[in-house]
Amino acid sequence: MGNNSTIADDYSLSRVPLSARLPMRDILIIRLGGFATLSQFMLGAALGYGMTFWQAFWATMLGSLVLQVVSLLLGLAGAREGLSTSLLSRWAGFGRYGSSIISGVMAICLIGWFGVQNSVFANGLVEATDGKLGFMLAATITGLAVTVLVIFGFKILSATAKIAVPAFLFVVAFGIYDVLSDHSIFRLMGTPAPGEALSMGVAATMVAGSFMIGAIITPDFSRYNKNGKDVFWMTIVGIFVGELGINLIAVLMAHAAQTSDVVSIMLQTSGWLGAAVVIFSTVKVNNINLYSSSLSFTNIIDSIFKVKVNRGIVTLIIGIIGTTLSILGILDKFVDFLILLGVMIPPIAGIMVVDYFILKTHRKALDESREKGELPGEPEKLNPVTIVAWAAGFAGGYFISVGIPSLTSLLISGLAYYLGMMCMKAIRKNEVAEEKITL
Repeated sequence: MGNNSTIADDYSLSRVPLSARLPMRDILIIRLGGFATLSQFMLGAALGYGMTFWQAFWATMLGSLVLQVVSLLLGLAGAREGLSTSLLSRWAGFGRYGSSIISGVMAICLIGWFGVQNSVFANGLVEATDGKLGFMLAATITGLAVTVLVIFGFKILSATAKIAVPAFLFVVAFGIYDVLSDHSIFRLMGTPAPGEALSMGVAATMVAGSFMIGAIITPDFSRYNKNGKDVFWMTIVGIFVGELGINLIAVLMAHAAQTSDVVSIMLQTSGWLGAAVVIFSTVKVNNINLYSSSLSFTNIIDSIFKVKVNRGIVTLIIGIIGTTLSILGILDKFVDFLILLGVMIPPIAGIMVVDYFILKTHRKALDESREKGELPGEPEKLNPVTIVAWAAGFAGGYFISVGIPSLTSLLISGLAYYLGMMCMKAIRKNEVAEEKITL
């Protein structure tokens, strides 16, 4: 177990031992890195362009509350068991083959977004060099650079975030100062939306949906937390400071600049240096995308083929694939597919939370094996109730337009799974009773 992490495998197919757990601040900085990004700023600017400040505030609060509940519950399970989302799902409703299916969905989603973000990063480099650096070369450099960083594992992610997050926040702070020197913050908070109006439901959906996969992969990082208190502070500070803080700053800037074009806003406030830092901030979120994708792929290979492959090698392969896709421009046509997959992600949380915290199907096996620092025994291959509940959640999120789709799909899947498992339990009880009568 001791050398598992030194070879860049980062306990991808085992529990993270207590001796390898890290201070809360190291995990929090990675979490904040998921929010201190260009895409988060774009979300806030879009809210500000279509809403008043206070409308955007309540939409962000509503969406953030959904994210906090999902992040905290799954994060607590990840820290308690020392397991990643993909691995934990084997004993939280999905079984061996079921976990490989959800790992596949999450891995494709994450590697797809890795490629999309890499294109953004590369385009930023091209603009910063006035076209002297071609897109293909820029995308190759940026994609492979991130891949190399992620190969070395969790501690490198934390070190990268410690540099990139403060730089991003410094630029944002400078932007605020610049805006406030020309505008009254109280006046900006009272101005009407500069663009076409956004409804509260759509806005809250944008907030919750934008980071839902980040909420579901919380165990990938919380497994390094020392206790539940650390998980609570890591998730609440990450979401409410990262989501609420970045969003509302971007809202004010959109009102001041009368545009949702983030790069234009940053150019107006902190010049090319600020725009460059904001664009380079994609490195942090791409670290997270690639890292969690590599954990998902190692679980798939182990689940289906029962072959334990080193996470560092997997990272190199999928990093090259994601970089190649971004160079070829395929990912421009891939975004709609990624958004569709995004609707398939929330039901996973509903099922895992109900199974782990309410039904506690494998809790005894998890508790006993945790004492020994091992994985529990072989789970079931595939639970049909899980597949039906997942499909129900996906359909609900996709077809029901009222409310927040990600929350709708999460609640439907959780309820369907609970009722389905209760029915299965009742049927098995009857079968056992009939057998006894027959005997």
